[in-house]
Amino acid sequence: MESIDTAVIGAGVVGLACARALALAGREVWVLEAADAIGQGVSSRNSEVIHAGIYYPSGSLKARLCVRGKELLYAYAAQRGVGHSRCGKLIVAGTPEQEAELDGIAARAAANGVADLRRLTGAEARALEPQLHCRAALLSPSTGIVDSHGLMLALQGDLEAAGGQVVLHARVDGGACQADGIVLHVALPEGERMALKARQVVNAASLHAPDLARHFAGLDPGPLPAASYAKGSYFSLAGRAPFARLIYPAPQDAWLGVHFTLDLGGQAKFGPDLQWLDLASPEAIDYRVDPARGESFYAEVRRYWPGLPDGALQPAYSGVRPKIHPRGTPAPDFRIDGPVEHGVPGLVNLLGIESPGLTSSLALGEEVLRRLAG
Repeated sequence: MESIDTAVIGAGVVGLACARALALAGREVWVLEAADAIGQGVSSRNSEVIHAGIYYPSGSLKARLCVRGKELLYAYAAQRGVGHSRCGKLIVAGTPEQEAELDGIAARAAANGVADLRRLTGAEARALEPQLHCRAALLSPSTGIVDSHGLMLALQGDLEAAGGQVVLHARVDGGACQADGIVLHVALPEGERMALKARQVVNAASLHAPDLARHFAGLDPGPLPAASYAKGSYFSLAGRAPFARLIYPAPQDAWLGVHFTLDLGGQAKFGPDLQWLDLASPEAIDYRVDPARGESFYAEVRRYWPGLPDGALQPAYSGVRPKIHPRGTPAPDFRIDGPVEHGVPGLVNLLGIESPGLTSSLALGEEVLRRLAG
């Protein structure tokens, strides 16, 4: 049986960021990835937005790691030549009720350390974005977008330069927690299997993480959350983008609404919506976008862009959030379960790492390193 120092399960942006941090700290790191390339899961289907850290409860891991991760990500992208744009975002209020929410949003952002929000009147917002319809808005200049695949390639490059490696076609389906390490059960191509012993293991398997954690013998499964899956569909705009900044409606009923976002090529897209999936396993996810779901987008988008033409929205792509709470219940914080939480030396389970996981990825790497060093 082969032995290594550290194994990271999952080569998405969070897994790669954790692996990079551990390798730069001197660990021997293998990243075990079931697919045939990096970033083929949740990381390939996100909005690529660099979030500012506005909405999350003060003191939460999401708030702290998003704000820290944003700073790290902008600096890293500039240093490593990863495509990105600090394009900014407008949070827009179209009704008196939404307008009343803006002060609370600004207060929560300030509590999280986001000090650059600016309140705008409707006229001031339209001076920035002439096609925008709103009563008032908040400008978030530190929100941006990033080339997520370029980011993952840079993280992989740093990992490999530090002596680590990514092992593809290596699906971890369980393990055994022992006093001197964790034996991972790894499925390889053509029915072959391998046992790999690692002194430390980071479970960054995203949609698969809760179920995988349940298959670690010696880890109490009782406190582990059940996995839930929420699909979000995006529709692209046929035609020129109407805005230079991202546009988010002020939240209502705990939903952030249908956003306007851009990619680095200038392609405009709207989404996501929210569709809870009743599935026993992520293997059963159907990522196809139902064109009929776009019908409801028109009314939502026209609340802030009345000029949206009929027939201009086209199915683009969908993603699925790795939820750890059932529908109808408040979204919990990130779950970072390390030895202090579960009592197993050398093991960290990353659970429910949905948005703002991309923004927080480098900060999550720092956090995992700290918890494994503790």
